[in-house]
Amino acid sequence: MINIGLLGCGTVGSGVVELLQKNADIIAQRTGDTITLKKVLDKDRDKCRALGIPEDMLATDFNDIINDPDINIVVELIGGIEPAFTFILEAMRAGKHVVTANKDLIAVKGKELFETAKEKGIDFYFEASVAGGIPIVYPLKQSLAANRIQEVIGILNGTTNYILTKMSLEGLEFSQVLAEAQQLGYAESDPSADVEGLDAARKIAILSSIAFNSRTTLDDVYVEGITSITSADIKYAWELGYVIKLLAIAKEDEEGRIQVRVHPAFLPLNHPLAAVNDVFNAVFVRGDAVGDIMHYGRGAGKMPTASAVVGDIIEIGRNLLNQSNARIGCTCYENKTILGIQELQAKYYVRMTVEDRPGVLAGIAGVFGNNRVSIATVLQKTSEAGRAELIMITHKVREQDLRDSLTVLKGMSIVGAINNVIRLEGSKAE
Repeated sequence: MINIGLLGCGTVGSGVVELLQKNADIIAQRTGDTITLKKVLDKDRDKCRALGIPEDMLATDFNDIINDPDINIVVELIGGIEPAFTFILEAMRAGKHVVTANKDLIAVKGKELFETAKEKGIDFYFEASVAGGIPIVYPLKQSLAANRIQEVIGILNGTTNYILTKMSLEGLEFSQVLAEAQQLGYAESDPSADVEGLDAARKIAILSSIAFNSRTTLDDVYVEGITSITSADIKYAWELGYVIKLLAIAKEDEEGRIQVRVHPAFLPLNHPLAAVNDVFNAVFVRGDAVGDIMHYGRGAGKMPTASAVVGDIIEIGRNLLNQSNARIGCTCYENKTILGIQELQAKYYVRMTVEDRPGVLAGIAGVFGNNRVSIATVLQKTSEAGRAELIMITHKVREQDLRDSLTVLKGMSIVGAINNVIRLEGSKAE
């Protein structure tokens, strides 16, 4: 019998309890042995009782789990850094295998956790920490292990994808859709982790570390959110053949350098990720052998995330029965250079308000040319009071060169405002 110590009876924890009960027979058959919930710890004991967990299974503190020799696997679903970090370390040091869905912890404290797991020869699984129920950690570590991964691009946050989808379909502004998303429960009362891109940044840090075999932390990720996106930007994107998505991007160049970033991007309408809408997530992977593949599904929620957690439990159970634990540890055996955003080579959408008179466009083009920025497309929209709106798409340029150009333009009397700058991603011409 394989025994579980569960930390947390919240949304995902309740889903794990439900799934272990509902599919107990098939899980036992697929594992090779019975998986049993032995102890459960949550500061809100009533929440656990509401799941039908008997009183004798409720732990009074973590020692009830750590000191129980019959518990093989500790499942951490309390979230946050502490006390989750301490609990996991103590479980590992006690020789217990660990499953977690804690993206914050892995993105910030992954190095210490993987080193401890290796030292103790235990399994540390975390499929649910990225993209909920979508399998991506296991495929990168196992199924795609023969490939040199070239890029991983994901829509990794359902809240922001829902907001951008609604803005695109209904022509609404960001603040209107955010309020609706909060009413529907898709966005938190404090939505900053989602709309500022931090949730996606934690997830792409984890995927980058696995894909490129080199440690990437949250601090290494360049992050922009979606709060500056307007209905005008979305309208112009459609005119030009693009859709705007918040993308989490990790790429390795031919020299073995890594760039990891999260920001809104113009994505061609024919790109596989362009059709991923509402609260759905997807991860697009390009490998030198497999080519382009995409993993798509629900990236969050009670049962999808519980599916990934229980999948990890089953895999550890199989390892236990076959005495083959610690087969797949940390894959960060290299130390690759991480490039800053200023070194990015990309195409850009630039929207600005300028004076509507002869010579203005030539003056702006001259500034761009002096900074090695070449313009591919220009649209001019006339507005009121002698002002015009210019929409430009550049050829591929270095980001620092574009920033230098914009610094000069902001100081020119003919330029009223630089309204937005958005990177293009996914073009076959890149």
